[in-house]
Amino acid sequence: MIKDMSTKNSSRFTPVIIAISVVIGILIGTFYAKHFAGNRLGIINGSSNKLNALLRIVDDQYVDTVNMTDLVEKAMPQILAELDPHSTYIPAQNLEEVTSELEGSFSGIGIQFTIQDDTIHVNSVIQGGPSEKVGLMAGDRIVMVDDSLFVGKKVTNERAMRTLKGPKGTQVKLGVKRATEKELLNFTITRGDIPQNTIDAAYMLTDDFGYIQVSKFGRTTHVELLNAIALLNHKNCKGLIIDLRGNTGGYMEAAVRMVNEFLPEGKLIVYTEGRKYPRADEFANGTGSCQKMPIIVLIDEGSASASEIFTGAIQDNDRGMVVGRRSFGKGLVQQPIDFSDGSAIRLTIARYYTPSGRCIQRPYQNGKDRNYEMDWLTRYEHGEYFSKDSIKLDENLRYSTALGRPVYGGGGIMPDVFVPQDTTGVTSYLTEVLSKGLTIQFTFHYTDNNRDKLKKYEDEESLLNYLRRQGLVEQFIRYADSKGVKRRNILIQKSYKLLEKSIYGNIIYNMLGKEAYIQYLNQSDQTVKKAVELLESGEAFPKAPVSVEPQKEEKKDGKKKTTAQVDSTGEEEILRLYA
Repeated sequence: MIKDMSTKNSSRFTPVIIAISVVIGILIGTFYAKHFAGNRLGIINGSSNKLNALLRIVDDQYVDTVNMTDLVEKAMPQILAELDPHSTYIPAQNLEEVTSELEGSFSGIGIQFTIQDDTIHVNSVIQGGPSEKVGLMAGDRIVMVDDSLFVGKKVTNERAMRTLKGPKGTQVKLGVKRATEKELLNFTITRGDIPQNTIDAAYMLTDDFGYIQVSKFGRTTHVELLNAIALLNHKNCKGLIIDLRGNTGGYMEAAVRMVNEFLPEGKLIVYTEGRKYPRADEFANGTGSCQKMPIIVLIDEGSASASEIFTGAIQDNDRGMVVGRRSFGKGLVQQPIDFSDGSAIRLTIARYYTPSGRCIQRPYQNGKDRNYEMDWLTRYEHGEYFSKDSIKLDENLRYSTALGRPVYGGGGIMPDVFVPQDTTGVTSYLTEVLSKGLTIQFTFHYTDNNRDKLKKYEDEESLLNYLRRQGLVEQFIRYADSKGVKRRNILIQKSYKLLEKSIYGNIIYNMLGKEAYIQYLNQSDQTVKKAVELLESGEAFPKAPVSVEPQKEEKKDGKKKTTAQVDSTGEEEILRLYA
């Protein structure tokens, strides 16, 4: 009796058990389908898996054979382009070139060259480098590389650099045509480490004031700065001009170390903050060698990133005056991330803020950076390069320096003293010859043909005196005419001084190097002249406004504004390449 009842009960629950088992089976099946993609298409969980799945599907099922490596290489920059304008992808073949400029050296043969008439011309040989050791000379033409002809339309800057550079210890054979020799000269050069300086000039502008031009912020910049300061101090330097015009930045750490040389202990230099990165502050440690020396910082629309960190720290701490034009406006921090194939990305991970609390990043739209990239043209069209009044400042992004001076975020750093771009003498004739690179071509050939005569002059002043007697502007006008730019006497007369400046400057560069070239240009540079005036009149240290409102903390867009901590903790681009 009892047995019969048990049998009936179990049979009654059998359908329920079966139903529960089916449901559990469905859930388990769905779980494994989602997480392990059991069939070819799978059930994709999450956006990142979706991208991986797409690549697998294309590789597996697309109608034609696809080079998946090439597809990924093309996709990577497109994905990063949907983020901010400064997150970038660097292919493996370009990584060394991108990083060598900031690392302070590269491996090559040790020459500076230009490509003229489809041939590599040696402008100069780096002292102590591999090429100097074997006897390569300025003026030589490289026509053979590793027993193959290396001239013609295919000889591009990129190909020349890729061919002449290479791993340290490797060899390259060069066939060289020298003007004084009938036969081709053959050299075998063992590549070595070539130093690449980031400070282009350090000299005394006057008896009392020194000048340092920093082209980028690299691994060796701080050491180079210390050497430059020591050199100038040996000449009794009493004030300093730091020229950051055209300096697009580099390593943030280099900027922090550099500005530390000028700030007293406890002054805030910069702080960074991001979604995954909590606020990190950088303070001066009190070991700086120039904490009390008067300083002027020069900036323009080409000064960006690390240049703005340096400038912002000087300005917000009221340590020195900033002279020039509004800077670029890059307030984003990139993290280098390397891949196993030798490629890398530079991913924006945080924003940096100057001591007053301002972020100087100018506005941008994710994935729509055309207007961002063309901002220099917008500034030009609005007249910003010529008039300070044309610059629109956002009062909602107004901050205060330690002394209570107003400074603004949201679009670069405004100089304390504005110096407009000098367009005196600019004409359509000048613009045409410069845009076609004719002054560079003419001066290269002139230097090459007169190298023995020019060698007699070992400094910028004596060489300049010689050049002024040679009628070079008239020679250039005839040369330009032969290249299709007709003589236009009225325009030439208006642009005469600028033509002269360009021609003399390029020849000085070819014969004496970049520092002599910079010294020559600075003689007529209005921004440099203004900086010297400020030093001479004792106005390098900012003063508090006549009336200062009590400093308050307030929130704008969720960001807290604070004052800087007081006691708290015109020429054309010259394409000369190195190999």
